[in-house]
Amino acid sequence: MNAPVSEFPARRRELIGSGRFVLVVGPSGAGKDTVIAGAKAACGRDPTIIFPRRVVTRPITDAEDHDSLSDSSFDCAVKNNMFAFWWQAHGLKYGIPQSTGNDIRAGRTVVCNVSRGIVAAVQARYARVDAVLVTAPPDIISARLTGRSRQTDGPLTQRIERNASFKDFRPDYVIENIGTADTAVKTLLDMIYAKAPLPAVYQEYPGDNQQD
Repeated sequence: MNAPVSEFPARRRELIGSGRFVLVVGPSGAGKDTVIAGAKAACGRDPTIIFPRRVVTRPITDAEDHDSLSDSSFDCAVKNNMFAFWWQAHGLKYGIPQSTGNDIRAGRTVVCNVSRGIVAAVQARYARVDAVLVTAPPDIISARLTGRSRQTDGPLTQRIERNASFKDFRPDYVIENIGTADTAVKTLLDMIYAKAPLPAVYQEYPGDNQQD
């Protein structure tokens, strides 16, 4: 279940801009966190690109870079309007900090890992939203999930089957994450900067100039 309708009123209102959300989505095991981490490292000197930390009702582990809240504390944060948007998946709650709204208003680009189920609601609230689908063949995804150690991930079959519920999802960009991480990161960087001139502070990601 995603954020209730009351979080995004049906009445027409001015969309929030002028920055841009780059929403990285995809099935568990596609490698979204790895690709985002690589892009974050490459954009480290660019103050116009923001990579917010998600808030999750899951204990902090080495497997994911996020902030943690209990269920009750998360619910309190929702009531106090601490999130720009939030959703539920895999029995957990996820939130993107409200500060990202200020980043968007300031014209920055905000890159974050979200559920495909929340994309339409974000598009209804913000003026510039692009969805980037990171995906991979089922056998690769299964192997990656099997190798993960997060006990809170839930049953493997359930996470794989959940992907089928988004078969009609239409992203703006697609990254087939089946090669090296460098390749996928470079592709995401190209997408992040797709709607703006390449800034002087853009950092080459290791491997960009390697010849075939």
